[in-house]
Amino acid sequence: MKYDTLISVHDAASRIGDPDWLFFDCRYTLGDGGKGRRDYAAGHLPGAHFASLDDDLASPHVPGVTGRHPLPAKEVWVETLSRWGIHPATQIVAYDAGVGQSAAGRLWWMLKWAGHDRVAVLDGGLPCWVAAGQSLATETPSHRQAGRFVPRWRDDMQVSAAEVAARLAAGSATVLDARAVERFRGDVEPIDPVAGHIPGAISAPFTANITPSGLMAPVSTLVERFDALAPGRRAEDVILYCGSGVSAIQNALAFAHTGRGIPRLYPGSWSEWVTDPSRPVARS
Repeated sequence: MKYDTLISVHDAASRIGDPDWLFFDCRYTLGDGGKGRRDYAAGHLPGAHFASLDDDLASPHVPGVTGRHPLPAKEVWVETLSRWGIHPATQIVAYDAGVGQSAAGRLWWMLKWAGHDRVAVLDGGLPCWVAAGQSLATETPSHRQAGRFVPRWRDDMQVSAAEVAARLAAGSATVLDARAVERFRGDVEPIDPVAGHIPGAISAPFTANITPSGLMAPVSTLVERFDALAPGRRAEDVILYCGSGVSAIQNALAFAHTGRGIPRLYPGSWSEWVTDPSRPVARS
């Protein structure tokens, strides 16, 4: 069976040690880039490798030019996937410890972008794994033999800032902002230099997809939510963004989990949008 959106703790636990499965710990803490690796060393899923948001899942931030987590160059990402020994039959499971599994979702999205569909996010992440009584390990597993990953790029999964503006102007897309409502309104902005949102975007905090137990909401609930946010829109006519292109992917994962495809992502997101003072900003 192929898992391509979510996987339960029960199903994931039954595959620990399977040579065709790879687990990745993607834990990340904003403002402390080294904490995820320290947390990994203190305890992780048995056999899991560590995937760094800063080092593996993004290229260096160029202040005033890029968003805070720009995508790595294609050739760099292929080198990483080849080094990890991922081949077409490899099932990937990504997890982290944050609400909504945003960092794990970043790995999920980037593998889809490169054409690898056998990737799922652990529903509920590490907290639900521990709550279910599953064990943790501190040993770092040996690396698989490196291979040659052959990508099948899906560049239509992403859009540029210019495309966001053009599609909003044409009324041909619904743009959803995954950040907290107060950041969308521009009441506060704790990270980026400008507060507010892209004019015409709709507030859609990713946290609304998550139940109090930390699991993804039922499919029926997600369908109702996205039908209300983007009525009648196909996945390709929905554009997602957040602060830096990470937490917005939780909305992409939730939408895909309904079986209706993956919406477009604006990877640069708000932190890139505001690097150009000519781009409009809305506050309300």
